[in-house]
Amino acid sequence: MAERDTFKYQLKKGGKIVHRGITNDLNRREAEHQERFPGTKLTQEGRRVTRESALKWERRGGKRSYKKS
Repeated sequence: MAERDTFKYQLKKGGKIVHRGITNDLNRREAEHQERFPGTKLTQEGRRVTRESALKWERRGGKRSYKKS
């Protein structure tokens, strides 16, 4: 059985999602994003999942809970 070791996340600036991704270390990834995009905040999306499941989510563009214009 595959290990659930991967986080899905959203990077937000204000109330706007500017990036979605996956990582196995949220703190490290947030620090990397802060260097390049100051003023952003990383939030975990759901629970930890398998790497395979996270990659599928990322390829689909992440689960969108908003309407595309």
